[in-house]
Amino acid sequence: MSKRVLVVEDQEDNRQILRDLLANAGYEMIEAQNGEEALLAAQTQSPDLILMDIQLPVLDGYEATRRIKAQSDLRHIPIIARAAGCDAYVAKPYSAKKLLETINLYLT
Repeated sequence: MSKRVLVVEDQEDNRQILRDLLANAGYEMIEAQNGEEALLAAQTQSPDLILMDIQLPVLDGYEATRRIKAQSDLRHIPIIARAAGCDAYVAKPYSAKKLLETINLYLT
């Protein structure tokens, strides 16, 4: 069974790039377009890792990360983003190699 990565990104072009990258690396991608959708997806889709954008509509990545990490049944999920208690940081624009290295660090 492949590992599931929740991608929280409001820009469709960025999601498409990540969709292709993750699929080619053998990961299943779950998508959320804002922090509120991310919370729901984390609770219902059981991701193995979350790639969290920070500047999001509805609920920003900082607050979404805080809320996810505050829940005892979700806090174990590694979150890769820019700050706010995340487990790792990958700056935009993504280097495909660096992003996959970081994902693999947590999922293999």
